[in-house]
Parts: sequence; C-alpha cells; structure tokens
Amino acid sequence: MEQLLQEIVAKYNYWLYIILMMIGLYAIISKNNLIKKLVGMNIFQTAIILFFISISYKEQATIPIIRNAHGPGHVSPEAIQATAYMNPLPHVLMLTAIVVSVATFGVALAIAVKVYGEYETLEEDEIRTRIREKIK
Repeated sequence: MEQLLQEIVAKYNYWLYIILMMIGLYAIISKNNLIKKLVGMNIFQTAIILFFISISYKEQATIPIIRNAHGPGHVSPEAIQATAYMNPLPHVLMLTAIVVSVATFGVALAIAVKVYGEYETLEEDEIRTRIREKIK
C-alpha cells in the first residue's frame, strides 16, 4: 500500500494534468455561457500540451544539436548513443499546438463578439431560443 502511494505521489504532474483536463471538460459540458466554454476549451488544450511535453522529457539527455555535450571533445560521434539525446519532435509539435490554440481561441472570441452583436447574449439557451424565433 505504501509503495502504491509513493508511486502516485511520484507522478504528481500527471495527476495535475488530469485535474486540469477535467476542469476544462467540466466547463465545456456544463456551462451555458460561450466565453466560459471557450476558456474551458483553452484549459483542456493547455493540459494536453503540458502532458505531451512532460512525457517527452528524458533524464540526463541533451538536445541533438549540441556537439560533444556528453563528454570531452575527443569523443567520436559514433561513441555517443542515440539514447543520450532528447527527441525534439514532441516539443516542436507542442509549440505548433500552442500557436494553433491561441489562433483558435482568438477566432472563437471574435465569433463570440459577432454572436453577441446579433443576439445580445452569450447564453446558449437564449441564443437557441432566438434562432428558433427567427426561423418561425
């Protein structure tokens, strides 16, 4: 039991990501205000990005562009194993995901402003009611 507790505590960052994801998911599902839904979506995306960055971390690894980072200058490149390097691909992909997330959030806020200008509310139920009234 104690070992299980130690393993759970050792992975506290993963629990934090799960909590952030659940907060974002709760906001997306339960809130009626469009801005609150957008903030929930942003929290959810941030949790996923943090998770991917966290799982790509490697202890005592270096980035592949640094020459001879693991020893003196006389070490040949063949002597350095590939496991000594950190894979930069997840970090690059998450950097791209951050840019897409910010752009998505900006466009969604612009659409929310247009919706507010048209219906004078950001509450989902009221917008749906007013759309039905316009159709009839």
